[in-house]
Amino acid sequence: MAFCLPAVATIDAYEFENYQDEQRFRVLVEELRCPKCQNQNISDSNAGLAKDIKDRAHKLIVEGKSNQEITDYMVERYGNFVTYRPPVKPITWFLWFGPFVLALFATVVLLVYKLKSGASGKAELDPEQRDKVDALMKKLDQVDR
Repeated sequence: MAFCLPAVATIDAYEFENYQDEQRFRVLVEELRCPKCQNQNISDSNAGLAKDIKDRAHKLIVEGKSNQEITDYMVERYGNFVTYRPPVKPITWFLWFGPFVLALFATVVLLVYKLKSGASGKAELDPEQRDKVDALMKKLDQVDR
């Protein structure tokens, strides 16, 4: 019992003027990524930075800012990493198109490898192996008769 420490859990309670603002907040905290945590939204994160972002999002919603204005604010402050869907622009092209380019490249490499290995022709047998094959073929001919 002496080694048991009490679990401390904080529940963030945000007050909103109406239900729509509360729903907007829920959507925003699900769509914004915690810059400190790897691939975790701020809703699920326990990091202090995630709490700061949630607090800021709450404040901006109460001030009457739109979701786009809040997202733009967060991107300006934390970069495109803070959103799960970064905008398609030259700096993020690799994020959007990189997997497709890599898959296409891998397919081309595999096709070239397959064509080269298939174009080498028949496998050559040494004379001893050729004799064994001929002997087996003769036995097969005798069985068929």
